[in-house]
Amino acid sequence: MKELKYINRFFIKYRGRLLLGLIVTIIAAIFKLFVPVIIGDTVNVVDEYIRGSITDLETVKSELIKNILLILGTTLLAAFFTFVMRQTIIVVSRYIEFDLKNVVFEQYERLSLSFYKQNRTGDLMNRISEDVGKVRMYTGPALMYSTTTITLFLVVLPYMFYTAPKLTLYVVAPLPVLSVCIYRLSIAIHKRSTVVQQYLSKLTTFTQESFSGISVIKAYGIEHRINNEFVELSEGSRDKNLELVKVQALFFPLMVLLIGVSNLLVIYIGGKQYIDGLIDFGTIVEFLIYVNMLTWPVAIVGWVSSMVQQAEASQKRINEFLEEVPAIQNTVLEKQTVTGTIEFKNLSFTYGDTNITALKNVSFSVKAGETLAIIGNTGSGKSTILELIGRLYDVSEGELLVDGIPIDKRNLENLREAIGYVPQDAFLFSDSIKNNIKFGKESATDQEVFEAAKNAAVHQNIIGFSNGYDTVLGERGISLSGGQKQRVSIARAIIKDPKILLFDDCLSAVDTETEEEILQNLQKISKEKTTIIVSHRVSSAKNADQIIVLEEGQIIQQGTHSELVNTDGYYKELYNKQLSEKEM
Repeated sequence: MKELKYINRFFIKYRGRLLLGLIVTIIAAIFKLFVPVIIGDTVNVVDEYIRGSITDLETVKSELIKNILLILGTTLLAAFFTFVMRQTIIVVSRYIEFDLKNVVFEQYERLSLSFYKQNRTGDLMNRISEDVGKVRMYTGPALMYSTTTITLFLVVLPYMFYTAPKLTLYVVAPLPVLSVCIYRLSIAIHKRSTVVQQYLSKLTTFTQESFSGISVIKAYGIEHRINNEFVELSEGSRDKNLELVKVQALFFPLMVLLIGVSNLLVIYIGGKQYIDGLIDFGTIVEFLIYVNMLTWPVAIVGWVSSMVQQAEASQKRINEFLEEVPAIQNTVLEKQTVTGTIEFKNLSFTYGDTNITALKNVSFSVKAGETLAIIGNTGSGKSTILELIGRLYDVSEGELLVDGIPIDKRNLENLREAIGYVPQDAFLFSDSIKNNIKFGKESATDQEVFEAAKNAAVHQNIIGFSNGYDTVLGERGISLSGGQKQRVSIARAIIKDPKILLFDDCLSAVDTETEEEILQNLQKISKEKTTIIVSHRVSSAKNADQIIVLEEGQIIQQGTHSELVNTDGYYKELYNKQLSEKEM
């Protein structure tokens, strides 16, 4: 159970509730034990009346009424304490589940982009849902049933041995056999459950990717092929579930069989002892109730063992991620102000997962409030520069300074709070357009939202929708066109009013007129902000204070628009080409 040691911190957190729950569990179990004794006494009274030991019918009636009331009272008290028990232990398990999910989710947020490139979304979802659910069973039902079982055995068995030692030995003989059988069944169930969980993870991943990529599936007309793949996965999942159900089907029949054997032994051995005058008739009835009362806890031993095994396996999977050390660490805790001066010094960067060198000995600087444009072919390293400024990755070689301080020596939260980032692949959440824009500034007023949308040249599009700014988008913003998604993303960055604006080819899906409108608005907005624009278009770069041209991770040209357009090279060729395309 070493993996489950992680859960001890939650047991300590809720120790008061758990202690109360354990005490109430013991009290509930003890009250349940009074019922068989009272029933036994009642049967003895009736038996003595039948045999003539008691002749007064009124005495029998009053004794029966008293016992009935006692049975009702103890049953109600046992039920009440059982309710309180579940309201403490089971509720605590839900609290622990809630806390553990938050811990896992917070860890997911801390982990770097490289982690997400190496792990699939379906598996991540499975660990925070299914695996955490398995751990909850350990912190709630397993703990509750274990306490009940221990209490019953500690109280019932001594009483049974005291009342009828020989009969007790015969009665409990099948119980160890039941426990061993249930334990072995539980191991088989655990193994097959693990396989079922793996198939569930595969199905979750497959369906999640299929739904996210439905437009590609339809565009290529491969619905039939994808459906066949899903059917194949589903059939595999069905077969593994059937294998699990076949083993589970043995559980209750086996338990009923051994309960029956114990009951037969009580009737046969107890009957002989009653005939011989060694025990009362009521003792046989008591033992029948106790046997049925103890059989379930004995079966629970195997079930609890299975729950613990599954929880151990699930917590191990969770711990794998919890023990993962984020590649990006916030090494500075004190607050820092960011003004926006950025400097690259002989910087080279290689992606660890692909071993691709994206930047080679890059050096440039941007003063606070200036605008830098980066031009280059696909794969030249433009987006990498923006990712390094946002410290989504750490620098491999050389230095990246923000306001003269190495970026890894800056407070990470303050740095990212000072950045407004518009990625190349605009990502929007399944929420209203207004909330997607307010993602950049949660406290923004409606007027600020409208102003940001106007500056991003998307306001007119939004008010044209049936629900305007309250229009709820599909997953990843699928309800909008590519250009509209980009402009909403720009509005989200603008409304944040950051010190540094990073635009990663975010105007590629808009027409030239809209692009010109947005650029003019950005010029006004970014007067006192450091702005870096990555683009394939000269029109997006021409008004920048300086321009750098990248090729295969190296700077091949650097200067202003007027300098570069009058110098032979990549920039001039691109300018002439795009100018002629515009004229045509």
